[in-house]
Amino acid sequence: MEFLDRVLKCVDCGSEFVFTAGEQLFFHDKQFKNDPKRCKNCKAKRSRSGHSVRSETRTNCSQCGNETTVPFKPTQGRPVLCRHCFQSRGSLHAPPSVVN
Repeated sequence: MEFLDRVLKCVDCGSEFVFTAGEQLFFHDKQFKNDPKRCKNCKAKRSRSGHSVRSETRTNCSQCGNETTVPFKPTQGRPVLCRHCFQSRGSLHAPPSVVN
């Protein structure tokens, strides 16, 4: 299969960018189905800003009942623990240490 450089349009800024033959080969090898939508500058901006935004959900700890925030949306039927209960529970389930 032969790949040729193609000019694409960025969905964020509207500028044109080149989707090189080498990049197309990489996408083909990784079995990616879609062409890139953003130029390198917009992709870099998006990845930098994405790490700083983290949604938090307020809920009550299933073990102690204290109000806490968690970095995910709790699902029904699954316990949600505050930091203190989670850490204390983790040490209970830790494998026993090996002593020589």
